Amino acid sequence: MGVTGPSGPVMDRDEVDRALARLGAEHEAIETSLLALQDHAGRRLLEGAELTGTTKERWGAAEASITLLWAYFDAYADALRSAREIRSRRRWSNRDDLVELTELLRGESVTVAGSASATASAPTMAGTGKLSERFTLAELVDRMNQLYAQSLDMVVASDAVWSALPARIDLLAAELQRTRRLAHSVGVRPGEHPSGDDLERITRTLTSLREQVISDPLDFWLPAQGSSAPGGGRPDTTRYDREARALEEVRREIDAVLTVRQDAEARLVKLRDVLSRADRTLAEARSARGEVLAKIAASEVPAVSGPPTALQEQLATASEYRRHAQWHRLSPLLESLEEKAEYELLRARESLTAVTAPLAVRAELRGRLDAYKAKVARHGLAEDPLLVERYDAARRMLWSAPCDLRVAEQAVLRYQHAAADLLVPRVPDQGGPQDRRGER
Repeated sequence: MGVTGPSGPVMDRDEVDRALARLGAEHEAIETSLLALQDHAGRRLLEGAELTGTTKERWGAAEASITLLWAYFDAYADALRSAREIRSRRRWSNRDDLVELTELLRGESVTVAGSASATASAPTMAGTGKLSERFTLAELVDRMNQLYAQSLDMVVASDAVWSALPARIDLLAAELQRTRRLAHSVGVRPGEHPSGDDLERITRTLTSLREQVISDPLDFWLPAQGSSAPGGGRPDTTRYDREARALEEVRREIDAVLTVRQDAEARLVKLRDVLSRADRTLAEARSARGEVLAKIAASEVPAVSGPPTALQEQLATASEYRRHAQWHRLSPLLESLEEKAEYELLRARESLTAVTAPLAVRAELRGRLDAYKAKVARHGLAEDPLLVERYDAARRMLWSAPCDLRVAEQAVLRYQHAAADLLVPRVPDQGGPQDRRGER
């Protein structure tokens, strides 16, 4: 291939035939892709939609790119047609034909004249914004691939958002309407219950969200990081998911209200029982306090509070709500009352325990004194004068009223020490006292 031309070495017939076959295959592939883009559902939706924001801006550029794509394709097809005509002039192309084919197939032989609007919106190969450009066929194919990928990416992303979000929003809106009807049936209404206000807000948000998705789908698109494939990414469902969670919370609240409606009477009966037990426990504590003050001297006895009248008033209010089917008001009141009633019962029990503590101390001292008396009796020391004297002294203190617990405890300790002193010497070789009944 010693012959050369403006585009380099002149191609021979085999090279020309192979190049024409490759270009023909590329022509068919490009035409198929352009027709698929032309018929793409996303592109048709974009053409008919009232777009805003990012989508409007990018669709304007994409339309110009698609227009330019067809201009490039037409120029490419014309160049391929011209090359095929030259090659078909004669079976064995002469040198002039081969030079012409080489220039056409390898040189900057394709001139594309675009409209001002197309070239202004779609970036040109050289980035100059000229109304016409010259390409080699290879450069023209690369340029078409670039514009096609950009346009397809925009169309596919928009179509993916439109395919995913509006349907989900509509389903959520239908669920929202069912929830609103159910909420209305149990008295959960705007201005009367927080969940009613939430339903109104979710309704407004979903309506606005759907309008935004339809007019600006690309605002809801998250491109895949590091992906260069057209349409790489996923719809952004963050705002939708937030409203879906909010609706789920409202549904749980309404379910709680429905539960209240179903078992309100049982819960009210249980509340009355708990508060009644608290009242009885406080009454027992007050009675016990009087007994302690009468029987125990020099002891700090805590005061006992009165019955929880505020809770009784709230319980009466809950009964009114139940009678008038105001379930949305009854639900939070019952939850609060149940917690307070359990706390009130616990407080009453703690009060009774605190008030009767001196009596428990006296009972413990009495038991300890009798236990030691039984122990010394097993060792045959029950008649020991010192033990008898100290036992009688301790017993008088513990069984007299008022009983001074501090003095009585000292008396019990003196009896314990005297018993220990008598028991230990009777087992001289052991580390502790043993039962030596019968020895004297």
